[in-house]
Amino acid sequence: MKKIILSAIMLLGLAISAQAQDISKNALGLRLGDNSGFGGEVSYQRGLSNNNRLELDLGWRSRDNFNNNGYDSHAVKLAGLYQWVWNIDGGFNWYAGVGGGLGNYGYDDKNGNSYNDTFVFAAGDIGIEYNFDIPLLISLDFRPEFGGNGYYKNNYGSDIALGVRYQF
Repeated sequence: MKKIILSAIMLLGLAISAQAQDISKNALGLRLGDNSGFGGEVSYQRGLSNNNRLELDLGWRSRDNFNNNGYDSHAVKLAGLYQWVWNIDGGFNWYAGVGGGLGNYGYDDKNGNSYNDTFVFAAGDIGIEYNFDIPLLISLDFRPEFGGNGYYKNNYGSDIALGVRYQF
């Protein structure tokens, strides 16, 4: 048990002491994943310092056969995350963040009745990214989301997404 605790402390120290990569002041693009039907999000990142940033993502979707019940549904979601960024090597970085957001979803059932609900959620984020010499940033991340007021099954949703952003 002592070895596990010592290893965790050393790993945390390494992560904190890792040299920060200068991140761009602004990045705008798409985050493409599959979070309970949110296949695409418009994504904006704002650099706050050399290794911290804010990310805002606006996702929407419309699909048939919601929850395999034959319902037509629609949803919109806004997520905000505060992220810490650490350099791995050259243009490779890894990052982690916390945040949350809110959304609204609705569906029409087979009888023509309409249902709408608003939800809030808490979120985490961990991923890797590559910062090219040109103003292009690609990333791959995992984002768990908790809450959702019944939108997510068992109040939990997550996705793995590919991000492509233009830096300016």
